[in-house]
Amino acid sequence: MDQQTNSSMGQNPVEAKPVMSFDAKDIEDNKLWASLAYVSVLSLVVLFTKKDSKYAQEHAKQGTVLFIVEVAWWVISAIPFLWIITIPLGFLWGLLVLCVSLYAMYNAWNGKLWEIPVIGQFRSKVNV
Repeated sequence: MDQQTNSSMGQNPVEAKPVMSFDAKDIEDNKLWASLAYVSVLSLVVLFTKKDSKYAQEHAKQGTVLFIVEVAWWVISAIPFLWIITIPLGFLWGLLVLCVSLYAMYNAWNGKLWEIPVIGQFRSKVNV
């Protein structure tokens, strides 16, 4: 195999690749807000208060989608006959959401937008 094929086979599927380009000043001024967008309900605060920042808005939209998924899990977990599934998976679910949030926060702080697999594509549906 040639070198290009070898390098493409070893790519990390969750690596933060540039999804969009942002203004460097916008990133520097709003990276804290963008990072906070992955802390549960704070995504809504960022979504409604940082309307002037494209960088913070994109992270807030994705954080809002993650928050909606979290709330959906809580609702499903409250249904008694589903407890047989949700109680054993609850710890793993919480750990997954924590890891995804921390990785997204890390990338936001470093000026990147990491599209969360499966749910990240729905951020374009969030309009304020």
